[in-house]
Amino acid sequence: MMKHIGLVGCSAEGAALCYRTIVEEGRIRLGGFVHPEVTLHTFNLQDYMQYLAGGRVDWEEGGKKLIESVEKLKSIGADFALCPDNTIHHGVDLVRDRIPLPYLHICDVVADVAKQHNYAKVLVLGTRFTMRGTIYQRAMSAVGIECVTPTDEEVAELDRIVWEELLSGKFVPQSIAYYQQVIDRYKHEGCQAAVLGCTEIPLIINDDNSSLPTLDSTRLLALAALDMALSD
Repeated sequence: MMKHIGLVGCSAEGAALCYRTIVEEGRIRLGGFVHPEVTLHTFNLQDYMQYLAGGRVDWEEGGKKLIESVEKLKSIGADFALCPDNTIHHGVDLVRDRIPLPYLHICDVVADVAKQHNYAKVLVLGTRFTMRGTIYQRAMSAVGIECVTPTDEEVAELDRIVWEELLSGKFVPQSIAYYQQVIDRYKHEGCQAAVLGCTEIPLIINDDNSSLPTLDSTRLLALAALDMALSD
């Protein structure tokens, strides 16, 4: 018996990539057309953005909204839940003990993989909330790994690319080059890997076009979900 995966969606691109990875990797592991049962629930993104926009950031209310999704997933039989959105995990950390299903935390998953690779220092990329927040710093610190984040100027441009381009499925060559430039810079400063800490970044950056090994939060979370679904 495979466990039923409950997938909480925020942004469409990240949720779709996570879902597709679970299905495709499941078929590779299990053969044929076999993969675990997956249910995706997503409110419209504005339901989350209202807690992030206009200078009024309320992470706890954003976390409560995620709980509403998990409750719906539980009601139709999901055995555990995950959310392929890094930014909302600022809210998850405030309400985690209230989530009504076992929950896979995206930052913990990435930190565990970084530890397995014996990385000591990683670059964290994502939205401005993630790069200037503490969700990855806490997770990486717990396994003895140092986090490095870009400068304020770099943060502003990297964040703009996410919100104005990637969330709408726009892949601009100049923006890809900018991400590569930032990664190159921090490779020379001793970083051993780049955390793709926004679930849309893997749409334009991967191991093939990055000078640092990438820790793809979207796909790593999907693989962890698959492992959990196939576990006893």
